[in-house]
Amino acid sequence: MTSTQTLDAAAVLAAARRARSTADAAEAEVLAQALAWAHLHVVGTLGEGGVATWGDSPIPIAGDGAPLVSEFCLYEIAAALGLTPEAGRYLVAHALELFHRLPRLWERVQSGSLPAWRARRVADKTIALSPEAAAFVDGQVAQYAPRIGNAALDRLVDEAIARFMPQTAAEMAEKAADGRHVTINHQQVSFAGTSLLQAELDLPDALDLDKALQAGAEQQKALGSTESLDVRRSLALGALARGDQFLGFASPDVEPVETRTRKTRQIVLHLHLSDRALGEPHGVGRVESPNILVTAAQVAAWCGAPESQVIVRPVIDLNQHVSVASYEIPDRLREQVILRDLGCVAPYCTKRARHADIDHILEWILGGSTGDLNLAPLCRGHHRLKTFSTWTYTMLQPGSYLWRSPMNHVYLRDGTGTRDLTPGPRSPGPGGTGPPASGGSACR
Repeated sequence: MTSTQTLDAAAVLAAARRARSTADAAEAEVLAQALAWAHLHVVGTLGEGGVATWGDSPIPIAGDGAPLVSEFCLYEIAAALGLTPEAGRYLVAHALELFHRLPRLWERVQSGSLPAWRARRVADKTIALSPEAAAFVDGQVAQYAPRIGNAALDRLVDEAIARFMPQTAAEMAEKAADGRHVTINHQQVSFAGTSLLQAELDLPDALDLDKALQAGAEQQKALGSTESLDVRRSLALGALARGDQFLGFASPDVEPVETRTRKTRQIVLHLHLSDRALGEPHGVGRVESPNILVTAAQVAAWCGAPESQVIVRPVIDLNQHVSVASYEIPDRLREQVILRDLGCVAPYCTKRARHADIDHILEWILGGSTGDLNLAPLCRGHHRLKTFSTWTYTMLQPGSYLWRSPMNHVYLRDGTGTRDLTPGPRSPGPGGTGPPASGGSACR
């Protein structure tokens, strides 16, 4: 490396360090403004009897001792920062937790000696702690926060619980003693259509399952399968899930045995055909839940499996406009809206349309029709927000929605995600922030 290159490399590193410092300062400022926003919308207590209403309600989002804040105001700041409602809620919760219950860490963040993300990691762990336990963590971790790792932080939180929350510690110990579980991760499904499964079983059950999977793998091999042992064991587990019955166990000395398969996998196909799609050699399909793309070949393989019961829904023309004279939404019209938008159409929301409410954009009582041009899926939270606050939205065209918040921020939600159209320094948010889309508020 030449001296010129060395100087250039040093300049690059220096610039990167300056940028990192600038970014850390900006994150600390975002946290400070999130706190200020929360303090502007502190609400005293829950409603009569401590029961929340359908409209805006005070909610506890940080630990004991932090103030309650307006639920609807969390949507405003989340959208303004280009965050999902959940991420915006966590941001405000962490700001309140740090300021009111972890003051030493808050001081370090605002002085620039601790990155906000490290302090937020601690705050996330302490929200469930008593005030005394949280104060203990704050005192112990503040000095070492820039260096403490996840394992050490977890141990410190456990110590705080043991010292100041003995009943909680006993409950946690009892729960930890029984670590049995079966967890299937649908959030990281591969393009080939596989999911990760983890489990912890009683030893006898684990041994029985291992034996059954091995027997099923040997059975498949005897029937002519050339897949690896691991793949055959995974297929055997699927067969057990469907209740497939093997009528015998194969061995090299015995003829391949017959299997009895029940049709227990129901596949519902929604066909969407176009001239372009018919001309493409390799198509793709979308699994609605979880929201993933799979190849047409994979769909064909699933449908061709003997255990599959295939239901082909009548093709719904998403370009055909349908309306009815009643307030109630017929199933076919509901399905058309779900298939068109796939998810909640509010800014930055990632909730699935299948589990959402179908909203009359212009209220029925004000003359709004029950038709696809006046209906859109909203998750329950955004449906309440639209109904009981001054958030408004209109459909520009099917699949494209223009939202306006109580603070007059403007957002466009369409098939590419959410874009912030509010004039100001923040550039439009990235697309893809959610499923693809083909009373007054206290936030004033």
